[in-house]
Amino acid sequence: MSFLNRYSSHPVQVVLLVHSLSILISSAVSTETRKEASFPAIFVFGDSTVDPGNNNYIGTPFTSDFPPYGIDFENHIPTGRFTNGRLVTDFIASYVGIKEYVPPYLDPTLSMEELLTGVSFASAGSGFDTLTASLTQVIPVIKQVDCFKEYVRRIEEAVGKERAEELIKNALFVISAGTNDYVLNYYGPPIRKHTYTISAYHQFLVQIIQQFIQDLVDLGARKILTAGLPPIECLPIVITLNSLHSDAFHKRNCIDSLSSVAPDYNQLMGQTLKDMHNSSDLHILYVDIHNSLLNILRNTKKLGFEDANSGCCGTGLLETSFLCNPDSPVCSDASSYVFFDSVHPTERAYYIVFKDIIPTIDLLINS
Repeated sequence: MSFLNRYSSHPVQVVLLVHSLSILISSAVSTETRKEASFPAIFVFGDSTVDPGNNNYIGTPFTSDFPPYGIDFENHIPTGRFTNGRLVTDFIASYVGIKEYVPPYLDPTLSMEELLTGVSFASAGSGFDTLTASLTQVIPVIKQVDCFKEYVRRIEEAVGKERAEELIKNALFVISAGTNDYVLNYYGPPIRKHTYTISAYHQFLVQIIQQFIQDLVDLGARKILTAGLPPIECLPIVITLNSLHSDAFHKRNCIDSLSSVAPDYNQLMGQTLKDMHNSSDLHILYVDIHNSLLNILRNTKKLGFEDANSGCCGTGLLETSFLCNPDSPVCSDASSYVFFDSVHPTERAYYIVFKDIIPTIDLLINS
């Protein structure tokens, strides 16, 4: 039985309404693309920050293959990306000369040519903690390795074991997850919080990450980028849920009591990755997205944004996934917002993050 069949219980949603907005946004957003591919393929694992639409094909309500998502994507198509346009991984794939967009692995229409240049196995709403994914009925990050194993079998049948091994050895691997483990899980239902202190939960997650990366390495991965946490205390939905007893509509400041969560986790994960990077042919690099996003939030006006504490969709305070839908009012210019919904950055914000991590990408290219 294929991985798709094991996780599917509903047919693919059919988008009945095509959202047409005549707005000028990030046409100026473009990537500096290399003429020759630095990697033969890109493989992506994680959550909604890097899921281009895998959740469209599984039985979960956490989807985004409907307007207003995708309003600034090519042909205004809502692909399942949780933003108005492209993701950081799309920009990365273009920059290193592989392709313009990273497709979802579970898309049954993908050609072998498309598969050979890489896919995303990520599932929105997921996390490293399996409890996180069970809360959202999505694919846990550690189970995404099973998808990758299935992928490897498919390409081995198509191009042979030797060529498949060479492809994987030289491919770029990207991992981005963890936010849901805190926002939806640790600070959500009183389960993990009753079992772990916050520092113990950091350790718990990092041990899972370490094993996950080792599994990829055992399957042939040699060049891996792993993103840390963003400033979760500044996500619009976090601000709202932690300001319900005050004025969540007008006092939209980051939550100080949560400001140490991401830095502490990132420091621990970064050191763990550094310890794992212990051979000349294995390169595992930490990607700092925290300071990049924090810089955007601290220099909102300077960087050309008008709003940094609410999303473009709906009220911008709570809406995400099915709550941000064709009936939701949408801001007139998504490029002026840091966040598209109450959780996910806009394409323009993602592009700035991408630009900030180019030096790390270049390190891997030149390694």
